[in-house]
Amino acid sequence: MRKDRIAIAIDGPAASGKSSTAKAIAKELGFLHVDSGSLYRAATAARMRSLAKDRRWTEATVLDAARHVSLRPAETGFAALIGGQDADDEIRSPEVTQNVSQVAKMPALREWVNSQVRQVAREHDVVVDGRDIGTVVFPDAALKIFLVAEPGQRARRRLLERLGREPSENEVAEETGRIVNRDEMDADQSVMAPGAVVIDTTHLTQADQVSRIVEMVRALRR
Repeated sequence: MRKDRIAIAIDGPAASGKSSTAKAIAKELGFLHVDSGSLYRAATAARMRSLAKDRRWTEATVLDAARHVSLRPAETGFAALIGGQDADDEIRSPEVTQNVSQVAKMPALREWVNSQVRQVAREHDVVVDGRDIGTVVFPDAALKIFLVAEPGQRARRRLLERLGREPSENEVAEETGRIVNRDEMDADQSVMAPGAVVIDTTHLTQADQVSRIVEMVRALRR
């Protein structure tokens, strides 16, 4: 990464608000947002398209599918494409969510994703969220943030986004169980980087999160 470029690394468990917060920070600062999780999801979705021919989930089969995944510059960041086509709804589907953890554990896939993200950061100031961002992808990031929140709150926020309405108590309870299971599966990829600033968002609005982090970034430039 060029010395005059800035990378802000945002890590945290699933549904902790990493992507939405990172996107808002990038917009506020005039940086570009890179969602590394979208690359894992796109590789997973691409692999699922070809399961009828070969049902093995191996590094080789997923890497072969990942050849069809690319990043397209957007207004404030990058969109993950499959076969050159937008696939955002597909990569956010429950089926992809159920399978993406096993893909993210594959060392070759993690290195593939990391290389894509580092390439973007060589040419742009970026806010990057996802897995291993502050520990592996950008260990020398100008600022490292680790977002946390109580599982129940994370479940409620995810359902609000997905359903567009206030979820019921039963829906929150079911989603909380899924998030706790996901935390267990993702434990190796949700490690806090040395020197990271921990922000508990359980009782914070997104605007509060964003303003706090933006102020930290601006302080780096003073």
